[in-house]
Formats: sequence, structure tokens, C-alpha cells
Amino acid sequence: MLDIKFLRENPELVKENIRKKFQDAKLPLVDEAIELDAKMRAAITEASELRAERNRLSKANGPLFGKLKKAADGEKAAIQAEIDANMAAVKANDAYLAQLEQAEGECEQRLHRVMLQIPNIIDPSVPIGPDDSANVEVERFGEPKTPDFEIPYHTEIMERFGGIDIDSAGRVSGSGFYYLLGDIARLHSAVTAYARDFMIDKGFTYCIPPFMIHGNVVEGVMSQTDMDAMMYKIEGEDLYLIGTSEHSMIGRFIDQILPEEALPQTLTSYSPCFRKEKGAHGIEERGVYRIHQFEKQEMIVVCRPEDSMKWYEQMWRYSVELFRSMDIPVRQLECCSGDLADLKVKSCDIEAWSPRQQKYFEVCSCSNLGDAQARRLKIRVKGEDGKMYLPHTLNNTVVAPPRMLIAFLENNLQADGSVLIPKVLQPYMGGKTVLIPQK
Repeated sequence: MLDIKFLRENPELVKENIRKKFQDAKLPLVDEAIELDAKMRAAITEASELRAERNRLSKANGPLFGKLKKAADGEKAAIQAEIDANMAAVKANDAYLAQLEQAEGECEQRLHRVMLQIPNIIDPSVPIGPDDSANVEVERFGEPKTPDFEIPYHTEIMERFGGIDIDSAGRVSGSGFYYLLGDIARLHSAVTAYARDFMIDKGFTYCIPPFMIHGNVVEGVMSQTDMDAMMYKIEGEDLYLIGTSEHSMIGRFIDQILPEEALPQTLTSYSPCFRKEKGAHGIEERGVYRIHQFEKQEMIVVCRPEDSMKWYEQMWRYSVELFRSMDIPVRQLECCSGDLADLKVKSCDIEAWSPRQQKYFEVCSCSNLGDAQARRLKIRVKGEDGKMYLPHTLNNTVVAPPRMLIAFLENNLQADGSVLIPKVLQPYMGGKTVLIPQK
């Protein structure tokens, strides 16, 4: 969410940013916000003047009451009339003040709703384009390989190990759910545990956050559109299941004043994630690619504004390092303006190579949100000079199995159907170096 003062002083810049994001339908929101802001400030000024006048009239009556007691009979009527006039004026002021306060509150609420819909200002380095088709490949890491044998669909590979049961999950929970079993379930947990320790070794503090959060936290960490498309609400409760642990991890600092010396906050969190995943998806997004429930290891940074781009660069490189340590080729893909969620300043995806599809697919997403989340959640930092400022927040996927398992199984599958276990995962797999299929 933008600072209203910034919008007030730079309306054309904000509109140009909206055009760059190909959201022209939101252009009228800028003028509406300016108009609401002007009305609210006018109401505040007038209300302040009324309160001052009311106080003046109330104070004026004090001496008049004393004067009334001492006055001669012939003077009392005039003094009483002056007192009555002051009291009538105070009463009239109170009634009008109540109207102004109501109007001010209504303007403030409407302004807040409008400001939530206006996109954050994107970084100048973001490529301009309408959707993900305009995302730009920046760099590749590792050589994409294509074996000389056919690679089955990922659920078929898992089934050879007795590792997945989607039919039973469908009967129990519906589509978009799964059972993982045996070595595949163990591999899932091994990858998560390895990712946890990988980030701890990078100096991040390991956390397990709440898996449900209040509505005001949801509003603070994501856009309304994303909220409606993603979040599951607990019926009858002001609670939502998290779609990623970033939500509750950033929410941890809501309404807090952080000492500057406590920055940066570098955290890595584990959680299950729950998502509606609305819309139709193709065959490549079936199985365990796009699902309602999965687990994830996340990294979150809260830092000084001047350090956020440095952390952004470091965080996506951690993802690359992690995947390359498991022999998976990846690339960095810069997200274009039209593919950025409204709170994001800059974002990139790390995509893993799929030998079966002969293309890359997303496994991590790294984002710099500037001060948008801090502004919404009222997270502030007290600098050494005593002044308050808003920190920047960033997040990135460390690893999100089971989607990551698709890349892992395809890139480590052998011609005989076995799957090699990279050295970094072997301690988490009881020393196993290879998985042998049951059928």
C-alpha cells in the first residue's frame, strides 16, 4: 500500500505505474483517493476548529456563572441569556461535530479500501509486459539434460515405488489432495529437513509459525484479489488457513516498533500451506503439481530499506544453490510488470528443468515488497536518531515439496527405473544412495 502523501504529491507517477502493470481499470482509483483524502482532511480541520470553539464557549461560561451569582437582579437576565446562548451554541456544535466525525470515519474507511487496491510502485529494473509470457530469462545454472529413455509422468514414477495414492485421497478429501507413502514420503520429509538445515547454516533462525491467522493480518500481507483466490476461511471464526508461512511470519511483527539494531530479521519457517487454487489447469498441473495442501520451507527477511535489494539478490541465489546441490538444473526468470502481485516491487522465479517436458517450471518465487506490508501492518523501526521509519520485507521459497519432487525424480531417474539420492540428502534418507522401484 502506498503512502497517501506520496500519492497526493505524485498522482501521475502512480497512474503511469498502474499503466505499466496493465491495470487501466484502476486508474480512477487515484483520483478517488485524492478526493477522499481532501474531504477527510477538510473534515478533520473543520472538526478541530469546532472543538476549539466549543472549548472557548465552555470556558466563557465559567466566569459568567460567577458573575451571575454576584449580579444585581436587573443584570441577571442578560447574563443568563448569554450563558444560555453559549450552551445552545455548544449543543449545536456537538451535533455538527458528530456529523463531521461520522463523515471523517466514512471517508477514512473508503480511502483505506481504495488505497489497498492501488498497486505498489515497481522497481525501474522490472521488465514491462502484460503477463507471464513476457517474463525474461536472466541466467541458467547447470546443464539441462535429456536422457535417452522415456521419462514417465511424475505420478507414474511415484507409483513404481508405491509412493502415492491419489484415488484414496479423492475419496477422503476430494480432488487436489494426495497420500505420499514409503520412500517417496520419506524423500519429501528429507528434502524439507535438508532445506531447513541449509538455511540455518546460512544464519537464518528456524521457526514454526501459527498455521491460521486473523483477517487483519491477511489484509496486511496480500492483496484482496489474491486473498479471495487463495485463502480458506474458518467458518464462524476470524481465522484463515495460511497459503504460505510468509503470511504469519510477517504478521508476527504487526503493530510492533523494532529497534534498528534488531535488523535484519532473517527467518526460515516450515509450515503446511492451504490454497484454493481456483481455475482450470492443464494435464501438466495435475498429480501433485497444483494442489490444495502442501508443505514448504520459506525464507523471510525484514530489513532496512537501503538493504532490501541486496537481500533480494542473495535470497534467490540461495534457492539456486540449494537446487544445484541436488543436481537439478535451474534458471532465474525475471517477472514482468503485469505478472507482479500488487504489493510487489520486484520478483523473480527460480524454475527447475523438466527432462520429460523439455522445459523449465516454477519451483521458487522470490519477492521484494518494499514497505507495503510494513505500512499495512504498522510495523515500524526506531532508528538511532530516534526517528521512525518503515522496514522492507522480502520472502522466497526455500523448497516446496511435493512440486519440487517432480523436478527431483525426473532429473535423478535412471534407465532401470531407480532414482539416485544426492550426497546432501543421503543423511536424511538413512544413508540410502538409491531408491529401487517396487514394480
